[in-house]
Amino acid sequence: MLLSTTGVRALVGGALLSLLGGVAQAQLACGHFTSDVLAAPEPREAASAVRRFELINAEVKSVRHRVLFLGDSITERFDPEVWRLHMEPRGVLNAGVNGDRTEHLLWRLQHGNLAGPPPVGVVFLIGTNDLTNGGRGRSPEMVAEGIRANLIYLRQQLPKTRILLLGLYPREDVPRLRPVIPQVNQLIQTCGDNHAVVYASLGGLLLDPDGRLSPAISPDALHFSRLGYERLMPRLDALIDDLVAGR
Repeated sequence: MLLSTTGVRALVGGALLSLLGGVAQAQLACGHFTSDVLAAPEPREAASAVRRFELINAEVKSVRHRVLFLGDSITERFDPEVWRLHMEPRGVLNAGVNGDRTEHLLWRLQHGNLAGPPPVGVVFLIGTNDLTNGGRGRSPEMVAEGIRANLIYLRQQLPKTRILLLGLYPREDVPRLRPVIPQVNQLIQTCGDNHAVVYASLGGLLLDPDGRLSPAISPDALHFSRLGYERLMPRLDALIDDLVAGR
């Protein structure tokens, strides 16, 4: 039987991640969430994503930082003024790439995004794009497994670095995802051990009393306004401070 290029990549990716899991299983509190084959790590082709990837590769080597904030557009599009007031004083480097899924982030980690001096802490927020059509509407278990694969790689490459694993934020641009995001978060929270990997769910801070994202917080029902990021800051500041305390 002949395999397509996509099929070969999936098999290679699955074999790689199985090997990683066997080596680093003891480094995470959570086990496999599914036996299905993950998408193989792969680069993005969009010019904007390539430029962003190359910029992060340069900045991890040239910009002094203590914390690496890995993620997608929620991180890349962090409100600049809120970032300046809260993240810059804490030595946090923005390593978010708009549109990334878990396999894209894993590829970035393997190809230079960790090439600088080891950070004291990593803030990790990825997976919401896995749930949409670009991720072919993956199940909560597949999204959680993609997150787990990244965590394994981070623990292997940065064994002394503490990781703040953030639960996926709520979104209302795709109504079917409203109950799915809590399912993903329920799975990935089991990867936290309150030491090497600290799990935190901040999504509730963004919701109004009716449990919804207001337009003032999220104008497009996915990304956040300055007010939205400001809602997160007291708790996120404290979590980052605890992550790097004494280091």
